[in-house]
Amino acid sequence: MAWSTRQLADLTGTTVKAIRHYHEIGLLDVPERAANGYKQYKVSHLLRLLQIKRLRDLGVPLSQVAAIGRADEEPDEAIRVLDAELEATIERLNRLRAELAVILRHRAPMHVPPEFAPLSQDLSDTNQSLFMVFSTLFSEEGMEEFRQIITVRDDAGDEFDALPPDADDATVDRLAERILPLVRRMREEHPWSNDPVADSPRGTELAESTMAHALVELYNPAQLRVLRRLNILLEQATDTNDDSRAGVDEEG
Repeated sequence: MAWSTRQLADLTGTTVKAIRHYHEIGLLDVPERAANGYKQYKVSHLLRLLQIKRLRDLGVPLSQVAAIGRADEEPDEAIRVLDAELEATIERLNRLRAELAVILRHRAPMHVPPEFAPLSQDLSDTNQSLFMVFSTLFSEEGMEEFRQIITVRDDAGDEFDALPPDADDATVDRLAERILPLVRRMREEHPWSNDPVADSPRGTELAESTMAHALVELYNPAQLRVLRRLNILLEQATDTNDDSRAGVDEEG
């Protein structure tokens, strides 16, 4: 008995397109043709196609089917590799389910990194976008440090988020001076914040340039002026501390 391509597809629960593809990549031998030109599939083709389908159902990639798909071969190593891949897939899916549970519990947007889901209701759209960028630049340890830092909210941070783009110089200077002691304390309590991309998996140079571009594009002109003023104040404070230490050393 012989079957047509359509009949073989119906018997195996696959498609004519899939059978033709298996012919093209050498997984399934091309049968002889009848006088009318139609392919004539036999039991050997049916068994081979069922074998291919079973391996695909188990998750074996087509690229590996040829290596483990013959009945006279010992597929132990390939099975172990496949089992390890499936274990990794299960772990990834479980992790994703846990992240979705956190997002759902806190009613957070799905694009927000799970570390920030508990804070999402208090984050501006700008900060959500900025933190998404940070999540790809910081190491896992850095992300945990950053999460601890941003859990401490204060009025200065809220004022910075709400700062209009046309804020005057007096407002900018006053806000920078309010933020200064907060940043200095943060750097003392979290030394990581002095150089947050030092251990970036993307490399320090790329991470620094990406952070800079993100800040420039996401913050408005007045907020950027606050950051520039804040950097000046931090440098001045550092120079003052260095001078003080030098004076102590000279007296000693």
